[in-house]
Amino acid sequence: MGKCLTSNLAAAVVLGMSATTFAANPFSDVPAGHWAYNSIEKLAAEGIIEGYGDGTYRGSRNITRYEMAQMIARALARYENVPVATKSTPDREIAPSHVDAPTISIASRVELDRLAMEFHDELNDLGVRVAELEKHADRFQWSGKLEVSFANLRLGLGDGQKVHDISRAYTVYLDPEIQLNEKWTAMAEFQIDGDLTDDSTEKTEMTTMFVLGNLGDLSVALGKVPIYTNENGLVFDADMSGGALFYGDELYVSLWGGRMNKEALGGGIQGKSDSTDYNGDLFGVNVQYDPESEHGLYGGVGYYYIKDKDFMTRNYSRDGNTDTAHIWSVNASYGFTDKLSFSSGFAQNIKADYEKDAWQTQLDYGKYDGGYATTKGDWSLFAGYRKLGTNVYFSDSYDDVMRGMQGWFVGANYAPFNNIGLTYLYFKGRYITGKGKDEKIFGQITLFF
Repeated sequence: MGKCLTSNLAAAVVLGMSATTFAANPFSDVPAGHWAYNSIEKLAAEGIIEGYGDGTYRGSRNITRYEMAQMIARALARYENVPVATKSTPDREIAPSHVDAPTISIASRVELDRLAMEFHDELNDLGVRVAELEKHADRFQWSGKLEVSFANLRLGLGDGQKVHDISRAYTVYLDPEIQLNEKWTAMAEFQIDGDLTDDSTEKTEMTTMFVLGNLGDLSVALGKVPIYTNENGLVFDADMSGGALFYGDELYVSLWGGRMNKEALGGGIQGKSDSTDYNGDLFGVNVQYDPESEHGLYGGVGYYYIKDKDFMTRNYSRDGNTDTAHIWSVNASYGFTDKLSFSSGFAQNIKADYEKDAWQTQLDYGKYDGGYATTKGDWSLFAGYRKLGTNVYFSDSYDDVMRGMQGWFVGANYAPFNNIGLTYLYFKGRYITGKGKDEKIFGQITLFF
């Protein structure tokens, strides 16, 4: 996994380079060590680029940017109207009436378009139009964020014992996205977790990998699909292997079905967190009304069915004889102004006998959208209360209240610059089961890219 991630990081750096990274003097030589040589050589080996007019490829000496642009121009002319070959549209289906018709893969199309963007000026001088190429170059995109956090946690275990833990950690999210065609997009997310206290990397994994199809009001996701339930992740903020359907606009329905591993189910259930024997089967549905307005009422309901043998313990049900969870939820929020809003959610697992309820309320004031980016000067204040029952909160959505606890929290967000966000919060509460107490100070800086 580490090797795969390193390769993807390298690709992200290369594909993210601006066309202005290298000199644009049309009469300068392109040195043999220039990155474009590798691209030309790769595409030449695939028959995409044909080299010089005499059919040779002189990779041992420097060439002018115009010479390289001429090679690219010939390839662009040949593949201008050729669709990319994908698993769903193999070569024989792209041009069934012409056996020797040219075909090009997605990777080669991206490579060719990247070269065209680098040699934009030279191609313009040669009379090659690049407007369409700029559109193709946007087919592949990277985004992500880096979170660096600090936490000061004090736990009272109820028997006179106390735990004081100070942690410094980071998480990197890398989100590649490629537009397969006008309706389907391939998406993934890589996550790297590390501990700054001992300078170690704790986890590196690809958390999601799926294709998303937009078919009018219906969207379809297939693969390792992310799940974020409509009560602000009160039940699930995880991923599963399976599929999801989304239908509607202001009033929409979301359906999920598939399998979830132990980690996605919150690391196990109450009293059996060390279990690694089973995965869970999941079916879920959300119905939500969201007018996409900052004012007024919005909300919805949800239902989730989980079948997992890990549930068969007396810390889940009194008799320890059920392997299912039946969870229903409801949420409601109200926007008073464009800055002031109130949100709430409740969920209950009717098959569990212990820690079966979860609920939250939160009041927000200000403007701060820290989901994908921030704008300089954005800020918000927030306060609320959460109760996160272990056998219903199968999530990892919140930095304040931990699973199995309840209590109140206050905090603030601020963006000192574009795409940089700061978060500070304070939580004080107690265990739902037992007499232990919890106090937590948390701070985080987020860099969006």
